[in-house]
Amino acid sequence: MHVDQITLKDIGLFQQEEGGSIAEHINFTRTSGGKIQLEKYLAHPLSSISRIQERQDAILLFQQDYAFLEAMQITNGTVFVIDKYFETGVNYIPHHPGLLQAYWYQFWNQQDYALLSYSVSHFTLFIQELKKWMLQFETKQSNPVIQQWIQKMQPLLSNVAFDSLPVDAKNNSMLENIHWGHFFLYQYKTQTRLLLQYYYEIDAIYSMATAMQNFHWVFPTWIASDQPQIQMEAARHPLLEHPIGNHLNLDSQQNLLFLTGANMAGKSTYIKTIGLVVYFAHIGMGAPVSQMKLTLMDGLISNLTIADNITKGESYFFNEVQRIKNTVEKIKDGKKYCVLIDELFKGTNIQDAMKCSIKVIEGLQKLRHSLIILSTHLYEISDAISIHPNIQFSYFETQITQKELVFHYQLKPGVSQDRIGYLILEREGVVDLLDHL
Repeated sequence: MHVDQITLKDIGLFQQEEGGSIAEHINFTRTSGGKIQLEKYLAHPLSSISRIQERQDAILLFQQDYAFLEAMQITNGTVFVIDKYFETGVNYIPHHPGLLQAYWYQFWNQQDYALLSYSVSHFTLFIQELKKWMLQFETKQSNPVIQQWIQKMQPLLSNVAFDSLPVDAKNNSMLENIHWGHFFLYQYKTQTRLLLQYYYEIDAIYSMATAMQNFHWVFPTWIASDQPQIQMEAARHPLLEHPIGNHLNLDSQQNLLFLTGANMAGKSTYIKTIGLVVYFAHIGMGAPVSQMKLTLMDGLISNLTIADNITKGESYFFNEVQRIKNTVEKIKDGKKYCVLIDELFKGTNIQDAMKCSIKVIEGLQKLRHSLIILSTHLYEISDAISIHPNIQFSYFETQITQKELVFHYQLKPGVSQDRIGYLILEREGVVDLLDHL
């Protein structure tokens, strides 16, 4: 699924929102390398249902063996010590030294020996923990993701030298420390770096499994079809403390959702939520929904955060037009896209905005291969576009009780008629300040 950097920013995947970034929210990795690998997974949606389901199955298997994975002792400190050992220029470590030579090495290289003996204990733990992981998961080779790790790691961990590797290196003799210090630095450095990378991949999948476990996310059901379709129940934004779940049901017969509601009613959050749910499904994770079915989408495109550009002399409205133009040029190729548009044409007067919005909606609704969610304050244009049976109309209601606003954040069928701008102006004391100027 194609996603550009603007869309990733719009849905808040990596950029900091008020409650943090989404990527940080689901980061339960134990190592810095695992976090980097997780971000790679998050930044690259998968392009086939088979690959998505392979990752889903791997995450599911990790959930089933979650207690074992949680008990693994490889930490960020472990891999930090290993990396530090490789990067520090210690004096040459003798190979199979006699007792006298070992004593001389320890005496003349006290700092190097201290680093060596400390590092060997971490190397030993790292290898032993990976061997335990192999033993636990080698029966699960039916999953291609896990099978690939097994095939890559097995020959590295089957090194005959490990037949004499202690279970715990804390009680190693001086000769044993020097032997293993030499082995890992001069004979097993490349292999260790490979094993570290494989572990980072395991750590990233562990993080995904943990996020799903902690937040009660569910896997989507995939529909193999050339016609686009998205169904979701109780979709909720992952960063909200007490989210209200909402639904969505779009297909080629009803492919455009016309979304209305007052400011702060929940339109923008809902649109971002849909974008995140669709995105998470395409990276092979579960999503914050109670149920979800969808077809593989070719792209996710958003028009949520537009800005003017002073240095180029470009107005807000001009950049709105350019983003709509880029969107139309992308989605006219007949592929399946999910398109998110929040508040069309805020950068011009209301007459212009209505005329432009109607024209854009009239055009977009023709593209039945794309599923489109579009929000606006221009409630009046709903009459002009209601002739199209493939357009759904939904809104977020705002109740007013004694000049107090009550937001339910629950999607309802129809078009909003709420007008609360003046009420907010009055409630915040601006009207009173103006009257007393």
